[in-house]
Amino acid sequence: MASDIHEADLDLFREQVQDAERLQHERILPERPKPQPLPRPRASTLPEDEIAVTLSESEVETQDYLLFVRPGIQRRVLADLQRGAIEVGLEVDLHGLHAEPARQILGEFFTECARRRIRCARIIHGKGARSADRQPVLKRKVNYWLRLHEQVLAFCSATQRDGGTGAVYVLLRNPDKRQRSA
Repeated sequence: MASDIHEADLDLFREQVQDAERLQHERILPERPKPQPLPRPRASTLPEDEIAVTLSESEVETQDYLLFVRPGIQRRVLADLQRGAIEVGLEVDLHGLHAEPARQILGEFFTECARRRIRCARIIHGKGARSADRQPVLKRKVNYWLRLHEQVLAFCSATQRDGGTGAVYVLLRNPDKRQRSA
């Protein structure tokens, strides 16, 4: 191949690199230590399993439009969530499931959200049109479960394009921020 290079090209190359200095080491990049792997989060259980739950399901009122916000969440962030302006990183579809399997799937979903460092998720719970008495059983359960989960900062019913009152956007705690000890 060296014979394929014209002498004029070689002269131009030599002219361009004439003031270059030879590197002192033979490696291209010095070897860097590999970063420690991130620990895999433990499987999350929804707090209903715990004894010290201070909120009973009967105390949570479920309207057609769902909205819940923890203290300290900025109005602008809530407005972005309600408009669907925060990118949904992960989604789970629960509608059509019975309550117990849905609760287990939701716990696994939150574990996966934490592992992937998801900030906003969408949960499809359905509107309850096929439930007995046409009451949204799963919607009521999701409304309760999300309030108990410590990673949930806020949630609201989705926009029409994302399922309307049959789905919720969930704003999750930033996993990179350490929780303050009380």
